[in-house]
Amino acid sequence: MKNYKNILFINYGGIGDEILFLPTIDSIKKEFPNAKITLALEPRSKSIQNLTNKIDEVICVDIKALGYKKYFNILKFIIKTWFKNFDCVISSGKNPLVAVILFLTGIKERIGYDSKTSFLLTKKVKLNENQYAGQMYHDLAKPIINGEYQDPNIEIIGEFELNPELKKEEYICIHPGVSKMSISKNILKCPSINFWNNLIEGLLNKGKQVVLLGTKDDKDLIEEILKNEKIKQNPNFINYYNKTKNIMEMAFIMKNSNKVICVDSAPLHVAVCVKSNIFAIFGPTSEIKLVPKRENILIIKNDIECRPCLWHKRACNCENSKCLNIDYNLILDKIN
Repeated sequence: MKNYKNILFINYGGIGDEILFLPTIDSIKKEFPNAKITLALEPRSKSIQNLTNKIDEVICVDIKALGYKKYFNILKFIIKTWFKNFDCVISSGKNPLVAVILFLTGIKERIGYDSKTSFLLTKKVKLNENQYAGQMYHDLAKPIINGEYQDPNIEIIGEFELNPELKKEEYICIHPGVSKMSISKNILKCPSINFWNNLIEGLLNKGKQVVLLGTKDDKDLIEEILKNEKIKQNPNFINYYNKTKNIMEMAFIMKNSNKVICVDSAPLHVAVCVKSNIFAIFGPTSEIKLVPKRENILIIKNDIECRPCLWHKRACNCENSKCLNIDYNLILDKIN
């Protein structure tokens, strides 16, 4: 087996996609501990470096740019790789353009998914999308390692302290939002504001301490929740909106919680990584592909025949989005 010393990974998508890609990087790094690891990703996801010490460098590539600028950015990336002396590149993505880009980098060892252009690769991997995405990405590592797949994991790096008003393993974290990019593309994965108001009120009525998490992307939804005086004035309600310094601090708060309630979003994958007890709310996307099977992860959904549909049947939500008509009591009834 070759001893790779300078490995390039390419994985475009949101921070959730990068978290799901971590097992691939971890396994490769375990097999080649002295290798330098570089990850090419979208600018919006560069904070993945805050969640792992396995990535030595990131290269940001804005592949979402409009028109010719997208291809100009890809060309700049290809040229940059020529001067990095990579001996292996591993890329996700099923588009036939992926293999072409890898070939143009001139990197000797090129690994990607099987496609119409995979004859340009040195090793191709059959794409199996009907499994947990972490395992799907990890298939890319199999041609050069012997290690087994392990679920994404985050080790809390840095010194963090819980706010004195938070009681370890007693409070419930709620992160209700998704990225603005998803919303702008009509990719809706959140139940209505009434769902969140009723859920939070119900938890507070049970005497539970509720911590509301969110970032600037969640501003509109958070502001709607904060209009509810019953919630806002309750002493057991703690508003942590936009107060975490970084994604690692949010991971720390989730790790020390009793439960985490969130939708299909990056915070869900963070909660998975720190092994929280999770209520994962799913609408049009597939829970089979996006969360591992664990006893401490409960899927909350409106189990109608047409779901899941997003990605394999459609690129955005349908007009009705009935799958998001979810009963908040599905969660409340499971919390004593």
